Amino acid sequence: MFRKPSTSLKSNCLALGVLLAGLFCGSTADAGQVVPSEDWKDDYDPIASPDAVVGGKVKIALGQYPSSFNYYLSLSTQSARVFGHLYDTLLGMDPVTLEWAPQIARKVEISDDLKTFIIHFDPAARWSDGKAITAHDFVYTFDAILEPTHLAGSHKVSLQKFERPEVIDDLTIKLVSNEVHWRNLVAIGTFQVLPKHVWETKDFNKVNFEFPVISGRYALDEIKEGAFLRVKRRDDWWLEGQKRFEGVDNFEEIEYRFYPEREMEYDAFLKHDVDFFAVYASHRWIKQSVGDVFDKGWVVKQAVYNSEPISFQGFAMNLRKAPFDDLRVRRALAHLLDRPRMNETLMYNAYFLLSSYYTDLYDGQHKNPNELFEFDVEKARGLLGEAGWEANPETGILEKDGQSFVIDFLTRSATSDKFLVIYREALKDVGIELNIVKKDWAAWTKDMDEFNFQMTWASYGSSVFRDPEGMWHSAEADRKAGSNVTGFQSEAVDALIEKQKTLFSTAERSSVLREIDAIVYPELPYILLWTNNYKRLLYWNQFGTPDTVLDKYSAEESVAHYFWIDPDSQADLEMAVEEDVALPAKPFEVHFEENFRGE
Repeated sequence: MFRKPSTSLKSNCLALGVLLAGLFCGSTADAGQVVPSEDWKDDYDPIASPDAVVGGKVKIALGQYPSSFNYYLSLSTQSARVFGHLYDTLLGMDPVTLEWAPQIARKVEISDDLKTFIIHFDPAARWSDGKAITAHDFVYTFDAILEPTHLAGSHKVSLQKFERPEVIDDLTIKLVSNEVHWRNLVAIGTFQVLPKHVWETKDFNKVNFEFPVISGRYALDEIKEGAFLRVKRRDDWWLEGQKRFEGVDNFEEIEYRFYPEREMEYDAFLKHDVDFFAVYASHRWIKQSVGDVFDKGWVVKQAVYNSEPISFQGFAMNLRKAPFDDLRVRRALAHLLDRPRMNETLMYNAYFLLSSYYTDLYDGQHKNPNELFEFDVEKARGLLGEAGWEANPETGILEKDGQSFVIDFLTRSATSDKFLVIYREALKDVGIELNIVKKDWAAWTKDMDEFNFQMTWASYGSSVFRDPEGMWHSAEADRKAGSNVTGFQSEAVDALIEKQKTLFSTAERSSVLREIDAIVYPELPYILLWTNNYKRLLYWNQFGTPDTVLDKYSAEESVAHYFWIDPDSQADLEMAVEEDVALPAKPFEVHFEENFRGE
């Protein structure tokens, strides 16, 4: 059965957590345009399988238990995933073409000067308690995010460009921006509206775990603090029955389980306490994902290639504090990180080393000019000497102005220890002490929000449509709970950020981002680490999947959106385990472009 491509997928940008870097996914529009286009049709999702069935329960590991599931307060993968189930966005989006589609808003009119947006709410849109979703809910949410005492952090960045919304009537909003910006429509389209009649009676900063009235396809079913959160598929969702939502969100229940360490997650997966596991560590992929359950096909092991933009990770340094405010010191610390050794001895050379924040923007026509910071102890010694650090003749520890050079490295996972031990050796060789400070997710997040750190390991997702403002603009350097965690500031970068705001061409914005990259990279707000260009998935062989396995622009998050419990596969797995026999093998490599059936 063939299903034609759609321009009408429910947006799962927020649910997929792609905003972790202050970036946005979405498309832009021209002056005078009505979004979605007037020829929009209610077609099927182009990735969803026609064989998908609704039912069953999936158990997915989702890292450490967060400090909050309120995405407006906690900018984390956990909160983004959960909030994406509970609250619909104003507009949807096609997962392949990235064209807008109606959702809570049935259309948005854009003025000729690209500053005024008239938002028309769908009169059928309903909260789970049956009340209509209205313009007044929009205004409440807008005001709540921008309220200075509310810890909405990065979410303020896109909304502060707008004047306070004007209610034309219950179903119509007029929103005026104080500047032309390609992101304005993206901010509107991905906006998740909150129910005014419920939230206005509460302290916004304390709404963390209870969401009794929602608009999304799933409702919160049960939370056990520190252990799990379960959402249940609604049969009274206001968008139920539309063709574009057939074959997606197929699980009757989704249970997210939380573990303090990845090792515990993986142990739970092998015991089938968890159904799905995304592998981030090469040693686990190469050395641990072996044995009977894999050889016999009980567990599927797949490398999935798609067009998800390449993310980055690195050791973030707090430039607000000495000695990290000295570029010579930051460069020395970069030269003391032996990434090739770590890649070879700990990760089987499974990664490529990063020399850019926007790796996928470079190709044959656009060469990456950034040079890797090579491991070079003597160069590091020289830079530290230039910065005024001298070794104490008795202890060998570097000192300056009576202060010893001691780094408190904030971490939330024991899996980082083996890397930090190697780093500590090199640091000690030149007279720097490294203390590893471990905290749980909530405490780590609090310290990061308040800039209470020296160095930490941070990783970020990416998006096809990037906005560098939240992470790199000087105005964001002191915004608590924001994305500019390093406190980076540069007038040259600020000017480029301002320039790209009025560029509605992705290619033109990419050119500006390469210019930004060329300035930011040598300034070393992060010591960049490594990454790869495919997804490593493990799942028990009881699921049906789309031909592409994942969608085009995201990673394992789309499992909850597109997989389903296949009764025949589930029965086959149970029989195979009971009789100790093998199941037919599934392909190890899956390439989106080769398997996508769209036109």
